[in-house]
Amino acid sequence: MGLELASYGTEYCEEMADVDFSDSEVVSYVRDTLKSVSQGDTDRFNQLIGVMHYTEGLAPDDVALLVTSLKALSGVVSYVDIVLHEALLSSIFGMSMWNYGPDVMDPLVELIKSLAASNGAFVDSCLDMLVRNFMPPKSFIGFLRQPRGCARKDEVLNRVHSALTDIAYLVPLAPSRLLPIILKRMPNMFDNEALLVMYVESMLRLESSAIGELIGSTMLMAVVDRLVDLDVEIGWDDIIQEDSSKGIFHMELEDLEEAADYAAKDGSEFLKGTLCGLKSMNFGGNVVAEKLDSLMVLTCQHLESCYDEGRLTKVFDTLLQSFRVTVLNAYKSKFAQFVMFYACSLDPGSCAVRFANLLSDIFLCETHPPLTRMGAAAYLGSYLARAKFLPSSLIAYMLKRLVGWCYKYIQIQDGEVKTINPVTHRIFYSGCQAVMYVLCFRMSSMVDVPPLKSQLFQMPLEQILHHPLDPLKVCLPSIVKEFLRQAKAARLFTLSENFLFSDLLESDLSKAFGGMQRLDMFFPFDPCLLKKCDRFIRPNFVYWSMVRTTYDEEDEAITEEDDNDVVSDDAAARSFDEHDIDLDEFEYSMNKMSITPRNSSKHGLTSGLRAPMRMPAKIRPSTSPESL
Repeated sequence: MGLELASYGTEYCEEMADVDFSDSEVVSYVRDTLKSVSQGDTDRFNQLIGVMHYTEGLAPDDVALLVTSLKALSGVVSYVDIVLHEALLSSIFGMSMWNYGPDVMDPLVELIKSLAASNGAFVDSCLDMLVRNFMPPKSFIGFLRQPRGCARKDEVLNRVHSALTDIAYLVPLAPSRLLPIILKRMPNMFDNEALLVMYVESMLRLESSAIGELIGSTMLMAVVDRLVDLDVEIGWDDIIQEDSSKGIFHMELEDLEEAADYAAKDGSEFLKGTLCGLKSMNFGGNVVAEKLDSLMVLTCQHLESCYDEGRLTKVFDTLLQSFRVTVLNAYKSKFAQFVMFYACSLDPGSCAVRFANLLSDIFLCETHPPLTRMGAAAYLGSYLARAKFLPSSLIAYMLKRLVGWCYKYIQIQDGEVKTINPVTHRIFYSGCQAVMYVLCFRMSSMVDVPPLKSQLFQMPLEQILHHPLDPLKVCLPSIVKEFLRQAKAARLFTLSENFLFSDLLESDLSKAFGGMQRLDMFFPFDPCLLKKCDRFIRPNFVYWSMVRTTYDEEDEAITEEDDNDVVSDDAAARSFDEHDIDLDEFEYSMNKMSITPRNSSKHGLTSGLRAPMRMPAKIRPSTSPESL
């Protein structure tokens, strides 16, 4: 080493200054300093502690003294006593590598590793020190946006993770000690976004490291738990409001773009201003949503790397477990579930099928609680409808399982149904609703393939829908109406008077089934509204505008006339009185299969815009008409 140290004006520095020390001499000096504490001499010891408090912006001589001291301490760790030298240990473990350059980081990391290997009593403190260095001091947040900050981040985290791997090799029990420390130190949802993202990034990095063989599954589950924590913190009021600034959330994003394009061609300055304003709306003012979006991107990127490394199947086991334990029963989960969706899209032949099987198995298993089974039905219906990567054969198979269970259910109920009780039969209705929802999206593609058409026509749908339990009067009216329209066009079965149900306002039975603010009635894979992670979901997602229905869209102009055979004269009269023709047509297009109120004028969208019919972006649980 042979460093010549300048005088620092303290006894410790004076004794070492202006003298060329060999490595062994420096080690001997520091060892004597440590031993002197037991004899009551603490002067040099206190000065050594002071050196540990040197931080960034050091002069070259300061750096040299700190480096020399750290290296010397690494050579005498066997003399470090957890009680006598508590103050020194506290100073060392309190050091942040973010304050130093590589010349200080390296000897500091070596000292931490040496301490961990020398005495089991130091292991937890060493691991905790490294975990705290997952994040910089808060004063560094602005610095991280600069190129130098990014370089410092790489320098620190590369050394931290390398040290954790080395300690795990030197101390076999270290990974089990590391896990609770990481979970304890994990930032909460209210911490700074940059720090939270950086911490989760290190967690995912550990999941894919050698240590991940032992703690990786817990790391990933903890990340998903944090996604759900953030997700449920976002209220529905943050997504859908009864004002024009939130109008985007009643439409799928691409529908809004079409509407804006129409406004541009139409020359309406009012529409241009309104729609352009809506088009730019996102969760920009919602800090929690922005954090969730960033973590979703990070998680999707990690899953993509797992796929590239050939280990997605193993990681997916953890995701399935996490979904069962946390996501499935999370109240009002809106976006976190798209981690599962993206993982399935990466491996349609395996992961995608396993997820569908899990959902159908949960729904069919009578040992699961009713709400869990209803949630599984909602997830399965939404997944089968929206996942572009699913083969039609799998969709047909899953429909067969759902329909088969519903058919067995009505056979058991025959002769016992006197009045319809939506609560008692809620699992049955959730299954029926899932079937109809899927067919709204997939019926046309199925009837175009003879084998699938044969399977579909052989399903006992007519018997189920004709049954006295009358799912057509209990399930969501918007879904029922769209399903019946497509079923009629496809000639799926003969529509009788019992099938003529098209009241756009939910019935008392429908309200009783859905209840107020009920999670089990929503469709979890409605379009994801998070801006940054949209690029992972969009290529694999079926938007309503992509759906080719069994009826001709151009014929919808005469639907109101056809509905005279379906809707009562009084209802038709009320509809005509409330809205002029232009507004009614637009509202119909906006509310096709919608679970939101029909009055689009509340969102600043008035007559004069004739956009194609589209499914809205989100189902809104509320007490409003057609709500869940």
